[in-house]
Amino acid sequence: MTSLKSLALPDSTHPLTCAAPLLACLAELASDPQQLQLQLLACASQLTDCPLAQLYLLDKTHTRLHLSSQWFDGAPLHSDIGEAPTNWFEQQLLQYCLTQNRSLNLRALDHSLYATPFLPDSAEPWRSLLCVPLQDTDQQLAGLMLLARQQGDIADALTEPLRHLGGIGLGRLRLLQQQQDLQHCPQDEPSLPSSQPEHGSFGLIGQSPAMQQVYRLISKVLHNPVTVLIGGETGTGKELVARAIHDYGSRRSKPFVAQNCSALPEQLLESELFGYRKGAFTGAMQDREGLFDAANGGTLFLDEIGDMPLALQAKLLRVLQEGEIRPLGSNQSHRVDVRILAATHQRLHEQVQRGLFREDLYYRLGHFPINLPPLRERGSDIRQLALQFAVDTCTFLQRSPCHWSDSALAYLASHRFPGNVRELKGLIARALLLCDGNVLLPEHLQLPDTPQHAHRLGLREQLEALERNLLIEGLQLHGGNQTLTAQALGLPRRTLLYRMQRLGLTSASTK
Repeated sequence: MTSLKSLALPDSTHPLTCAAPLLACLAELASDPQQLQLQLLACASQLTDCPLAQLYLLDKTHTRLHLSSQWFDGAPLHSDIGEAPTNWFEQQLLQYCLTQNRSLNLRALDHSLYATPFLPDSAEPWRSLLCVPLQDTDQQLAGLMLLARQQGDIADALTEPLRHLGGIGLGRLRLLQQQQDLQHCPQDEPSLPSSQPEHGSFGLIGQSPAMQQVYRLISKVLHNPVTVLIGGETGTGKELVARAIHDYGSRRSKPFVAQNCSALPEQLLESELFGYRKGAFTGAMQDREGLFDAANGGTLFLDEIGDMPLALQAKLLRVLQEGEIRPLGSNQSHRVDVRILAATHQRLHEQVQRGLFREDLYYRLGHFPINLPPLRERGSDIRQLALQFAVDTCTFLQRSPCHWSDSALAYLASHRFPGNVRELKGLIARALLLCDGNVLLPEHLQLPDTPQHAHRLGLREQLEALERNLLIEGLQLHGGNQTLTAQALGLPRRTLLYRMQRLGLTSASTK
């Protein structure tokens, strides 16, 4: 078998003629996934005359990007990735190539302008960089190939050969991984429960069992073009979930357009969504595209869909069924490729019964519902959200960081938050404006509907708030099963029942 170091370019230096023998050698040598990745990078390194070649791959949910293999100065580079960030998706340059699905060629790599922590240390500084998005056999974005030089530029003409080379390599890699999965699939060993969350958080904050269920549902629709109906109380973050579905899905490089259906009257909302032609009504001085055209190829988020007038609901149903729109004042329809994400805080099935919402549209929108939990059911997420909001607000106010007192966090945990996450965020912004020092205290929070000095919680009240959150989170994690919850908390079942009764908790109220 030919070794990696024996690969040589043909006499012709044109990139298209160089790629063919390298592809043939790639198909000949690859025998396992890791070997294939190194083979792919060795080919790319020789094709471009770049000492550094890196391969980044997206995980199965397409939410995390990992540095999979590196080739440096003619040999594999096994750096200790454990000391570096494990999710390279957050690196600005790599994220640009992923979200825009575009190659990036930097001929003058100014390290004062571009953060490049993903490049290994070298005796000479890196001067040029080429990053190419790679697609798998299903034409889905699967990862990135990055080449770098310390001297000279990387020709733009190399982009397409690298894209072709990487696509073939990833196709073969997928087949090899499928073969390994079949060979090593355990037939008689039961799967062990994992303490790690099954899916990423998609840029959202919170790891409570209720949010883990939301993340699981999001992962199911990222790369499927189904219509999603997002429900939940006001302030639970419905638009953030819609943006997560778009930003982490296959349409991430296309527009995301949002419109609140309750913010405009019927006629204005119709022209805003569908556009109009010159002369369609008084003041229509020229043609204007609507939001469906603006979101073509991407995602249109319709917030408060329950407030959409019935006449517009019929037109929206036609768009969902036929994929066509007709602007106001036009006799011609044209097709659009738009994914619809809708949200509402109302109970649409009750709106249907009252004749305020079309039944056919309700069933068309509700193919895949995602219901967001209120903040009072998210347990320890309140603490995590509070800490993050405080950091973000301090940065916005350009003030020194503030720390939380334990009593302030316990005080927050005792509040019901009818306004949910939006209320919590505003509450913390107000507290930071009232705080003259660098420690947030309960008196800075001034929660509504509480008597004066109620924030001065004693030790008993703080312990009860903490115990309540732990019990709710345990019951949610085990689907309301009291026996499993008691075992997880290290309590006899009778003790768990006693504490639930004392705190006014039931299994049904925590599901």
